[in-house]
Amino acid sequence: MSGASGLRRAAIAVGGVALAAYPLVRLDDAYGQSVLIFAFLLAIMAGGWNIMAGFTGYVSIGQSAFLGIGAYTVALLSLQTGLEPLLLAPVGGLAAALVAAVLGATVMRAREHAFVIITIALLFLFQTLALNLEGVTGGSNGLTLPLPTWDRDIQNLPFYYAMLVLLALSVLLSWWIRRTKFGMGLVAIREDEDKAAAIGVRTSAYKVLSFVASAVLIGVAGGVYADFLTFIDPRGMFDILVSVQLVLAALIGGRGTIWGPVLGAFAVVPLNEVTNNLAAAEGLHLFAFGLALGAVVMFLPHGLIPTVQAWWERRHQRQVPWERRGPVTTVERAPPAAAPGAGRALLEVDGLAKRFGGIAAVDVCSFTVREGGLTGLIGPNGSGKTTTFNLVTGMVRGDGGCIRFDGRRIDRVLPWERAHLGLGRTFQVTRLFPRMTVLENLVAPLRSFSWPNLAADAVSGPEARRAEELLDFVGLLPLAGQPAGQLSFGQQKLAELAQVLMLEPRLVLLDEPAGGVNPGMIERIAELLLELNRRGITFLIVEHNMPMVLGLCDPILVMARGRVIAEGPPGAIQRDPAVLDAYLGEGWGKASAPVEV
Repeated sequence: MSGASGLRRAAIAVGGVALAAYPLVRLDDAYGQSVLIFAFLLAIMAGGWNIMAGFTGYVSIGQSAFLGIGAYTVALLSLQTGLEPLLLAPVGGLAAALVAAVLGATVMRAREHAFVIITIALLFLFQTLALNLEGVTGGSNGLTLPLPTWDRDIQNLPFYYAMLVLLALSVLLSWWIRRTKFGMGLVAIREDEDKAAAIGVRTSAYKVLSFVASAVLIGVAGGVYADFLTFIDPRGMFDILVSVQLVLAALIGGRGTIWGPVLGAFAVVPLNEVTNNLAAAEGLHLFAFGLALGAVVMFLPHGLIPTVQAWWERRHQRQVPWERRGPVTTVERAPPAAAPGAGRALLEVDGLAKRFGGIAAVDVCSFTVREGGLTGLIGPNGSGKTTTFNLVTGMVRGDGGCIRFDGRRIDRVLPWERAHLGLGRTFQVTRLFPRMTVLENLVAPLRSFSWPNLAADAVSGPEARRAEELLDFVGLLPLAGQPAGQLSFGQQKLAELAQVLMLEPRLVLLDEPAGGVNPGMIERIAELLLELNRRGITFLIVEHNMPMVLGLCDPILVMARGRVIAEGPPGAIQRDPAVLDAYLGEGWGKASAPVEV
């Protein structure tokens, strides 16, 4: 892969030098410079869209609205102050960022199709406002800017290099975001937003910040573009066709990649020029782009760069064996080392209730998990165990009751805040982020929300080293660079446990850690849990593997019909008549034999 990386860097360097030298070699080619200026503009806009749709997973069809916001801001300021619009272009970026921050706080609450429709509506809203505020925007007559004051011999050079610099900044911004904790959180939101919240990603703030990051350079480019055109009007600056073109550019090159939007833009602009010259009517122009967009979705769904990367990886695939860390031993219950405050109530659930329609999934459920222990939570299928986990971690809002963690009431606390307090969980069916690498899955969790944390480099430095240590602990370090979706189910269980450990949790809720894995892996998981428990982590474990539960957990809680019906050490639970009735039916509780299910 190093050879491919070297070739890619060489191609980027050659392309950059060629673009920088072009206007100096072809100084009199005003048309060629104009085409490249629009290609740069489209690449900048597609790069901004990619931060939203490629990284975060929120598809916007109204991204060109920020082009118009930047253009009108710069044009109005220039006409009022007499300053050169090119110098005012950064103010256009600031205006776009402010609008994105205000709108993002509202529109980012929507998801999927609703979000797409809202962004289209916002684009037409801004167009309508610009048309009707004639005293400010000039309405349909638009605004005419003064001609540039520099020597006409250099023609479009200032615009050309300004756009080229903005394109470089756009690529650098995407590259930087993708490497940071912020970027890993955005990709986690794209893959599974609810799971991202469960590992400490403050999804609401992340989404608004991504909306702002996607808009700021588009606003700056809008200011430069307005100066280049010297005339702007509402229909040209708030044009849905431009939004379609930038979406098409990102999809052709590869959504979610760094260079995909750039590559796609340089493919779309020639198509735009051809259709402009050949199309006799605007309808044919729109038809050409609609046809191209449909073709990309059907025949090149992942884009050029991901398709080529997948082909290369298939040709150069190396099998990396999973190496178990240390010998597997028979599980034996060993008391954890005493810790300060050990034995005190860490999690207190009192009268918890949740109904789905007329069904009470959790019905006045109460129990306590004490610090330093390995507590089991068992019960028949449908008894409410996973729903209880969802209520404790905030993934589902309860209908009643109280949840306290370390003495603090948390039943109205948001999921990521619970994770920041030290409450982690795994899932019955693992919910790793499949298209992220195993290492990226581990650096995505956020222990606390702060600007330094968001800007921290996630693929190198302390975060990556800690992730590698945890992968080594669970025996998956050789697989750190593989996509998590390619792991076996048992390996995914280990990776999800390591992911939760990145939060430095005080209490981990494990939902069927042994479910669906082979006996050797079950013993390995139990061995890891004992070791982690000795290090001071408390566990609450939902599990149907009774030998594992009876050999690992003390005390054991038993749920049936949405509430805890028994609690005690393994021996007492095996002989409890209420437990026998819950598992085997009414009347079995009279039997004296312990339950073996």
